[in-house]
Amino acid sequence: MAVKLRLRRMGKKRQPIYKLVAADSRSPRDGKFIEAIGLYNPKTDPATVEIKESRALYWLGVGAQPTLTVKNLLSAQGILLKKELTKKGLKEDEVAAKVEDFKKMKDANLAAKMKKKADKKKSKKALEKEKSQSASEA
Repeated sequence: MAVKLRLRRMGKKRQPIYKLVAADSRSPRDGKFIEAIGLYNPKTDPATVEIKESRALYWLGVGAQPTLTVKNLLSAQGILLKKELTKKGLKEDEVAAKVEDFKKMKDANLAAKMKKKADKKKSKKALEKEKSQSASEA
């Protein structure tokens, strides 16, 4: 049986919430699954991702193939990095240190993006204010 790590859609119309599941590759998208290992909500800002790291590592270790989206989610959480470092034979404390560095770098990048986004909103509001003032003067 070929196992895939993939997303199972839940939620209402236009309000998707996904379960990250280990499922037989032959079962339908929202059909039978073996185990639920996490949640993904793309509607929040930033998107909410909760994954049981130990179970994800277990399924990857026994040969489960993640879909492209799940692979991106696992990579963003540092789970794929942890798997690769343990596969190389590094000690647990070294792996934990490298994963922690990765997460700090990721958080710093996220903070920079959020700041840039806020600055962009402020500049748009300032431009709109200028236009409205110039229109009222004319």
